[in-house]
Amino acid sequence: MEVIVGAILTQSTNWQNVERAIAHLKEHNALTPSKLHTLPKNQLAELIRPAGYFRQKAKKLKVFITHLYAHYDGDLPKMLAQPTHKLRAELLSLWGIGPETADSILLYAARKPVFVVDAYTRRICSRLGLTSEKISYEKLQELFMRKLPRSVKLFNEYHALLVRHGKEICRPKPRCAQCVLAEGCQFCRRSSSALGR
Repeated sequence: MEVIVGAILTQSTNWQNVERAIAHLKEHNALTPSKLHTLPKNQLAELIRPAGYFRQKAKKLKVFITHLYAHYDGDLPKMLAQPTHKLRAELLSLWGIGPETADSILLYAARKPVFVVDAYTRRICSRLGLTSEKISYEKLQELFMRKLPRSVKLFNEYHALLVRHGKEICRPKPRCAQCVLAEGCQFCRRSSSALGR
């Protein structure tokens, strides 16, 4: 349950804030489907306040939990055991769950080989010249799914490395001088030539 809660809470915030919100939920023994189901929305909102947009996120969590109880009698493993395409469509049908959140749930909670695309992935691929900045989520995901072996472990590691590279090196103001990909990076070459290097 923690992975799913984290996937929803991480929308529009950083992971440190999500960790604080999850710690509050743990302190109140509120990180189980049954507790999240019975916890009033306003109390849930207060517990997840550090994650930002806490009222909206409390509503998103309640929508997910209500669906889990309505369709699976609160049995999360039963829900996560659904075929990938069915579970993804089901998650996307829920208010507040978009492609990145759904795919995070599929990869990290359901352990299904689905590549997660995020802002870091988009930025890195665009700067390397592999894709345009405006590529759709689906097309960028398809690029990875087509080129890489379908492996939960590989997709998990690949995504983690992209996130790390995006946070530490390929930031909004990139650290091209420290980048191991600089030699093949179109953005870095353009930036270097603009600076007369």
